[in-house]
Amino acid sequence: MALLEVSNVSKQFGGLAAVSEVNFHVDQGEIISVIGPNGAGKTTIFNLLTGVYDVTEGKIVFNGEEIQNKKVQYIVNAGIARTFQNIRLFKNMRTIENVMIGFHQNTKYNTFDSTFRTPRFRKYEREAHEKAVEILNSLGFGKYIHSYAGNLPYGEQRKLEIARAMATGAKLLLLDEPAAGMNPQESEELLQFIKELQDKGFTIILIEHDMSVVMNISDRIYVLDHGRMIADGLPEEIANNQMVVEAYLGKSEDDAAD
Repeated sequence: MALLEVSNVSKQFGGLAAVSEVNFHVDQGEIISVIGPNGAGKTTIFNLLTGVYDVTEGKIVFNGEEIQNKKVQYIVNAGIARTFQNIRLFKNMRTIENVMIGFHQNTKYNTFDSTFRTPRFRKYEREAHEKAVEILNSLGFGKYIHSYAGNLPYGEQRKLEIARAMATGAKLLLLDEPAAGMNPQESEELLQFIKELQDKGFTIILIEHDMSVVMNISDRIYVLDHGRMIADGLPEEIANNQMVVEAYLGKSEDDAAD
């Protein structure tokens, strides 16, 4: 059974159809890429999966449960977390504090506990600190644990965002253009980092414009154009798909004349 199944999902804003009758699935442990030209509806798909937008029509099933139109917090608790195209770290906080924030979505203490630093508060914060250290060490971030997030190299900031998403307890990570702004060396390091996440048991969906990353990391690829799914398949199949080439580059004048 698929970990995630999207069935005939559409989203309309007034009279505008942002996505129309989209279908795709993601199996446990896969790395899936969703690609397409600017404005194709990729980020809208992420916003539907994470509860930012309500679905107009269709169904989203995650881990056997329908989650369409659920609140963001509900979906995070269910096991889906995301990163964003623009880095959204707390740059004036330390690396470990950024990761600990990921644990706070499952906070087990109340305002009274945090105000008066009760034993329950101190116990929970100690556990969150230990788990954050464990995550950072497992990702090779040991030397950055007490560094301020804003002082990290750009590529490491991207990875830290993913680490914070991991801290929510996610089974499925949605990565929105994680290679944006990276040079080729940083992109290659990110590619290896994402493969290591897969080895750790995470399932991953990427939105990505860097085709070298997409083609080298994806188990399967889905292609959106004008809000509709126009192709899906293995990387080599997508690379040779004429509809995909036309979506990115447009038809040649000879084809247009036919």
